[in-house]
Amino acid sequence: MLKTFDEKLSGFLFVVILPFLLFFMSYYGFESSYTHFKTSERPPDFLFSSVYSYRIIPNYLSIYMTDFMEYCINNLLPFKNLLIKNGTPFYHGLFLMNTFFFILSSIIINTILKFKSVDLFSNVMVRRIFHLLMIFFIVMTQYTPSNCDTIALFCYLLGIVLTLKYLHTNRSQFFYLLIILIAVSTLVRETACLNIAFFAAVFFSIEEIKQKNFQFIWKVIPLLLSFLIIYLGLRVFLNHEETSFMEGVYVVANFTSPFNLAGLLFSAITLYFMYQLCADEKNRLVFKKYVFFSMPYIVMITLVGLFWEVRLFLPLILTGALVACHDFKKNI
Repeated sequence: MLKTFDEKLSGFLFVVILPFLLFFMSYYGFESSYTHFKTSERPPDFLFSSVYSYRIIPNYLSIYMTDFMEYCINNLLPFKNLLIKNGTPFYHGLFLMNTFFFILSSIIINTILKFKSVDLFSNVMVRRIFHLLMIFFIVMTQYTPSNCDTIALFCYLLGIVLTLKYLHTNRSQFFYLLIILIAVSTLVRETACLNIAFFAAVFFSIEEIKQKNFQFIWKVIPLLLSFLIIYLGLRVFLNHEETSFMEGVYVVANFTSPFNLAGLLFSAITLYFMYQLCADEKNRLVFKKYVFFSMPYIVMITLVGLFWEVRLFLPLILTGALVACHDFKKNI
């Protein structure tokens, strides 16, 4: 009994408490001139008048969390001066919201690492080292905090769980839940499309296409529709005088700025490292297919994103790690 309790306590400290402390240090221990979120009293106007306006769920959560923190600081918390000194109600609310979804993401990563993993990951210490590596990647990218990234990451990782569950059980409820998740997470961030890329990487087979087995296509169509209907619907119905499809076109800056080139080099080397971690040929094939099906997302990063914001590559990096540890040949 004592051993079981010790294992549960150890798991809780590693999966929940350690990520929380890392996140806390990132938000309150390291200063970044890259963002002005720490000095914003309320959610900044650009969240509702730019490409961020399409991220409905994070924006409304930001408003509610800011109101909640204002109330707590003014009425409930005894260390008001300390909180005011280290950030605004919006920033503290952003930290709490992102921490909540970050811890959920950590729990999901731990679940995936234990679910039908390759033999190497049957060792709990190996899993924890790998888990810690992934957590550090997430925390490191918080030099550009946003109100949508950790929520989108949580949704994306949950989508990976549903895809893997569907792969190994063939139970249709996981497929239907994935459709719903993609539709909802499209209201969070465009990262939702990467769940389609991961699903395609797992289920696409050239051999089946050659044999005129097009079942894969019929499976992908509902996923595409669940993303496109929401994605295009937002751009049709939102006020175009107050919103924009993109912040700007940065393709030239991405290949001329030393900062952006450093971000690209870091992401490329990290993805290559994740590919090298795939010991089995099946895993390498899945990862290569995933990168291929993720090309629309990568092209959009190149055109309208900044390579210096490594957080944009984070879902691809984490996917590489999770693909490396999973045994795609195991049956239920």
